Amino acid sequence: VQLVESGGGLVQPGGSLRLSCAASGFTFSRYVMSWYRQASGKERELVARIFSVGGSTNYADSAKGRFTISRDNAKNTVYLQMNSLKLDDTAVYYCNAHSWLGDYWGQGTQVTVSS
Repeated sequence: VQLVESGGGLVQPGGSLRLSCAASGFTFSRYVMSWYRQASGKERELVARIFSVGGSTNYADSAKGRFTISRDNAKNTVYLQMNSLKLDDTAVYYCNAHSWLGDYWGQGTQVTVSS
């Protein structure tokens, strides 16, 4: 099982980034896919989640209206489009796959919002 995040980097406030998480080694379409983040000195928190059936989504209040999670089951990839980035969005962003079959994490990708 492997989850590989990409797309992080340094961006100015108000800018955008698109994170990707490429999955392998499990039946991607059966898993709820989520993005979490962990800022320095803080606990890991849920940012957004997309369900395996129907594609419904949940967002943290801090992400609503700015972030969009999506998935491409044909490519075994989940995305997080982040717009209007703020200084407080600086964190390591982690991809998570969850089902009754297991729970998997990626290694994380750093997002730094700074002027």
